[in-house]
Amino acid sequence: MKVSRIRALRGPNLWSRRTVLEAIVSCTEAERAIAGIPHFETRLRARFPAIGLLQPVGQDEAVSMAAALGFATLALQSQAGCPVTFLRIVPTVEAGIYQVVVEYSEEKVGRLALDLALQLCEAAEQDSPFDLDAALRQLRDLDEDVRIGPSTSAIVEAAIQRGIPYRRLTDGSLIQFGWGRRQRRILAAEMDRSSAIAESIAQDKELTKALLHAAGVPVPRGRPVSDGEDAWKAAQEIGLPVVVKPRNGNQGKGVAVNLVTREQVEAAYAVAAKYGTQVLVERYVPGHDFRLLVVGNTLVAAARRDPPQVYGDGVHTVRELVEAVNRDPRRGEGHATSLTKIRLDDIALATLAKAGYTPDSVPPNGTLVILRNNANLSTGGTATDVTDEVHPELAARAIEAARTVGLDICGVDVVANTVIEPLESQGGAVVEVNAAPGLRMHLAPSYGKPRAVGEAIIAEMFAPGDNGRIPVVAVAGTNGKTTTVRLIAHLLGANGHLVGMTNSDGVYIGRRRIDVGDCSGPRSARNVLLHPDVDAAVFETARGGILREGLAFDRCDVAVVTNIGTGDHLGLNFVSTVEDLAVVKRVIVENVAPAGTAVLNATDPNVANMAGSCPGSIIFFSNDRQHPLITAHRTKNQRVVYRDGDAIVAAQGPEEYAIPLSEIPLTYAGAIDFQVENAMAAIAAAWALGLDWQVVRRGLAGFVSDAQTAPGRFNQYEFRGATVFADYGHNPDAIQALVRAMDRLPAKRRSVVISAAGDRRDIDIRKQTEILGAAFDRVVLYEDQCQRGRADGEVLALLRQGLEGAARARDVREVRGEFLAIDIAMDALEPGDLCLILVDQVEASLAHIERRIAADVSVNPPMRPTADRSIAH
Repeated sequence: MKVSRIRALRGPNLWSRRTVLEAIVSCTEAERAIAGIPHFETRLRARFPAIGLLQPVGQDEAVSMAAALGFATLALQSQAGCPVTFLRIVPTVEAGIYQVVVEYSEEKVGRLALDLALQLCEAAEQDSPFDLDAALRQLRDLDEDVRIGPSTSAIVEAAIQRGIPYRRLTDGSLIQFGWGRRQRRILAAEMDRSSAIAESIAQDKELTKALLHAAGVPVPRGRPVSDGEDAWKAAQEIGLPVVVKPRNGNQGKGVAVNLVTREQVEAAYAVAAKYGTQVLVERYVPGHDFRLLVVGNTLVAAARRDPPQVYGDGVHTVRELVEAVNRDPRRGEGHATSLTKIRLDDIALATLAKAGYTPDSVPPNGTLVILRNNANLSTGGTATDVTDEVHPELAARAIEAARTVGLDICGVDVVANTVIEPLESQGGAVVEVNAAPGLRMHLAPSYGKPRAVGEAIIAEMFAPGDNGRIPVVAVAGTNGKTTTVRLIAHLLGANGHLVGMTNSDGVYIGRRRIDVGDCSGPRSARNVLLHPDVDAAVFETARGGILREGLAFDRCDVAVVTNIGTGDHLGLNFVSTVEDLAVVKRVIVENVAPAGTAVLNATDPNVANMAGSCPGSIIFFSNDRQHPLITAHRTKNQRVVYRDGDAIVAAQGPEEYAIPLSEIPLTYAGAIDFQVENAMAAIAAAWALGLDWQVVRRGLAGFVSDAQTAPGRFNQYEFRGATVFADYGHNPDAIQALVRAMDRLPAKRRSVVISAAGDRRDIDIRKQTEILGAAFDRVVLYEDQCQRGRADGEVLALLRQGLEGAARARDVREVRGEFLAIDIAMDALEPGDLCLILVDQVEASLAHIERRIAADVSVNPPMRPTADRSIAH
């Protein structure tokens, strides 16, 4: 068994809306049915008993080694604590080749699980050892390292419940919520609008205390000190007992409390100096340690924190008591679990020594043994929820503290006897203010009620009803995608939107192109959604990107499918039939929002059949107003768009809105059928988005299919009295549509320039010149530099075969290079001729054509008007 390719599908995809790994697995003939491999399944279960059923109940098909690999990958992740359930094993058209599709929650963990599962299957096949415990430990450790922590996770989960999309921007806790102009970001439990100045103030404990004192918030007396001797001097000035802590610190590191002797103070100074550039000595405030969480202007949670501690039983040592406490499944290393294991480190040893204990001491039964003087959860402390008990005046002081520092999310540390009384009346104080506070103690307190702090943070970032989304339109199909994308973006722009657009020419923000090349995949779309100014997005969504990585978005407002052609990439990536291709392109329809719309071509059965997969509503469009789907859909009071003579009509029930084709330059007054279809698709999308009809009409009138607006999409030029059209048609369906359009043009002689992409099927390459050979007098075949896996001359030979027996083509030339082919065709043009140039390097070829025209005009300025080249109806 060999794994030849692994893809991480990071968005909704061909298989699922979940994130999955797709592995291409080849099995030998013997491995196609593990039942025929002696003792394999027995050995597999001996090494991994929790693998589960390999043969689903009621299934008769043989279980392959590839299936065993998939089940093992899923089960290993599940046993390591990952929330995964989805698995599919799909035999391909090639015997012994399978697509193994398995869910992952963290990509790195999923990839490791697949690798370990492969090792497990090999061990079972070869009867060699496999260390299951070590494998699960590897997975758990990696999962803890790479997954977001509990505080960030709580905020993400709250966003998901609100329908707000999110994206993890780094391997850490930097998260973007929402898209484009409506996006917000957090870093752990810190909002994007909390200033760096506020964070700096919070880190400076002395400055924080001074500001809080000025605002009337009770704080303990204290001052910074320069060395151990100065620390003792400050302690005497303030009055014992005191607290010693670093001026810039976090998580309680280097903090010592309730110090009463010179030795204790000087020793505490030495420890605190390791954690900060300056050390503070403050009055020790007796009482309990409370953490109050302020979000915006609201106290949303409060907890009493107790230091790590054990109770003696007169039998076990302190070390044994700590080990017993640490066996609590809620305790782990770091911040991934609700509680942290207690550590017997230097600070704990010093705290024990102060009480007269060592780790090997056996405390009397019932004796409380404190292992640290601070109560941070990160050092093993516990938390008890007290939110409902907080006195309004105490809550007000905490909110004032957060506002004074300037933090939107703030952990206010209070020392007081109780939270049911104001601070002032009991001599309590705010001892610290924390930016990016940990949320664990509120999400899963050791005792008491969990608090919905993630929801509170999301509510502070997004107003009720705001899901952080911008309108998203996805366009798929064989032909017309780019023109339709550009036209929809143009209509949204006419409505005042700053539109982010991706297509096979690049990435555009408004009128500015920020990336060049084929950008019809998910990476380019994700970049648009990251842009801080975009308030609408239109994405050309190519088959390749869906297969490679899935969609860039969880759902779209409008999905447009133009058509499904017979020669578009068939035979690649196990997509061998038109029906297979339709399943791939249907992914955008399956992921329309429930309140969204799919715009579908009613005349293409493969597209029309996608309607049953759409969670939202449907708008059908067609050139045939009498098409059964159009009439039936309209009868149900559903929306339709169709051509009615010289107009495009949008109708719902008895209501109609007509736009004359003469007002839509893209369609050449309705003469170009495929452009009429593109216009109908765009009109339907605009209707689905709720654009005003006058805006739509104005936008259509202002869209011209020239080299600047829609490069390579039926661009027209005049040259020496001849008419030249340049188009990116690159499959039989597109070429057939172009030929129908060209047939409407009067011409003395007709010529065409064509090559073909090497990654198409032989039959599709031949079909292109079969179509062209019957429609053009002259044919210039060219071979470009990049043949996409074909040998030199192979594409030309296939094109030539397509011309054999052509009824019309009488003059055929073969050349190397696209520009040379263009020059040969243009040099032969005479007044009244018609030339179609099927470009490959779109922008470079169009620029070359324009240079030829400009050079010719400078040498031979026109002396009289050229012949009429208007398109005949």
